[in-house]
Amino acid sequence: MLNKNNARVVAHRAICQVALEKRFLSDSLFPDDNSDTSFAKSLTFGSIRFYHHLNDIITPRLKKPLDKKNLDLHCLLILGAFQIIYTDISRHAAINETVEVAKCIEKSWAKGFINAILRSIDRDQKEIDKSTHYSHPSWLVKKIKKDYPEDHKNIFLENNKKAPMSIRIHPSLNKEEYQKELEKQNILSQSSDIVPQALIIANAVNVNKLPNFQNGSCYVQDLSAQLAAHLIAPKKGEYILDACCAPGGKTTHLAELCPESEVIALDNEKLRVKKVYENISRLKITNVKIIEGDASTKDWWNKKLFDKILIDAPCSGTGVIRRHPDIKLLRKYKDISQVIKTQTQILENLWIMLKPGGELVYATCSILKDENENQITNFLKNYKSRSKGIKDSLTYSFFIILIYVLLSLPFHLFDSLDPEYGSIGIEKDAITKRLISYSPSRNDDICTSPITCCCCW
Repeated sequence: MLNKNNARVVAHRAICQVALEKRFLSDSLFPDDNSDTSFAKSLTFGSIRFYHHLNDIITPRLKKPLDKKNLDLHCLLILGAFQIIYTDISRHAAINETVEVAKCIEKSWAKGFINAILRSIDRDQKEIDKSTHYSHPSWLVKKIKKDYPEDHKNIFLENNKKAPMSIRIHPSLNKEEYQKELEKQNILSQSSDIVPQALIIANAVNVNKLPNFQNGSCYVQDLSAQLAAHLIAPKKGEYILDACCAPGGKTTHLAELCPESEVIALDNEKLRVKKVYENISRLKITNVKIIEGDASTKDWWNKKLFDKILIDAPCSGTGVIRRHPDIKLLRKYKDISQVIKTQTQILENLWIMLKPGGELVYATCSILKDENENQITNFLKNYKSRSKGIKDSLTYSFFIILIYVLLSLPFHLFDSLDPEYGSIGIEKDAITKRLISYSPSRNDDICTSPITCCCCW
């Protein structure tokens, strides 16, 4: 009988947590890093990544739907089908070892059933077309097709790939020299043309294998996330707000780029705020003040206007699916309207805290236009009805929109723990391919400044 730490047993347990218990993969517990753990993560992430396609393969082969108490067997079939369709694992091994998991979960009676379904899939796999199946929930397919009629196929294709691991080197260190230190550890990397401090790791490793990681040498952060601080471009003496800041990737980056600035890091969740403290401590940051508060209210604000504001807005996470495929299963269509409402509240609330002539960066990890371009368009259309303070700010302020959108290059991750990389909170990701300049209507005399929309395609 397989033990509880067997790779397929661990993977099956994690798949059940997502599909049946509606828990994020970041909540899944994997054994200490070893070859089996790596294999278990690969099986887990792959099965969730292609869950919708695999489900469409399995369902027609069931004589009748499984009852509620046996839905874990459906997850086991997902695991087995993934190995058959999407990996180079021996078909014999994939089927037999997956069947054995049924015994481990105390459902030996189902071994014949699991074996029969998987062998049927194996026999028919030449007829299974992987290329035309998006493997996304239907509601998201419709929205992406609507928003990107020309590019949706590329978006689905890229969403179903594994995201790379990127790190941000501390600005006090020489990036080329750090690369050499990585090579000494047999960790290959390449420099990025997008952001100056970034390195892309060829094969993801546990963060503790990165040279001097615990002493603050680097931070695991995707490329587009590193763009935000450079767009803010902190300067000596500036008073800067990083709203919705946890786990602190952009906060620490802002602080590192200009230690002579003062950064206010705002978030409303205790556990996430704790992560900000941990990252600030590890990176030895001294110019950050952390405030536990809600960005949609003014309860925390001392009435002092900010020179610059970064709104890393809560979002659907639909631009980070490659890093977090569980979003496909856990995010629902009904969630979008509430997310948009929250974004609007935060934007409207924080705008009045910006100095005349200040700068604001609005960033999401969503690819949906309702959370990005449309959100900002609606804000600009409605500003005349807002308070005098907002009108004054609009008159003088330069507004930057940073949108995490995927087309043909890698993109993002959530700000939660990423089981693929060890015990660090991974920040938002996407590689910027182009900048699109956009200006609001100039038929009024209130808004006189351009709007720059930075789309990470």
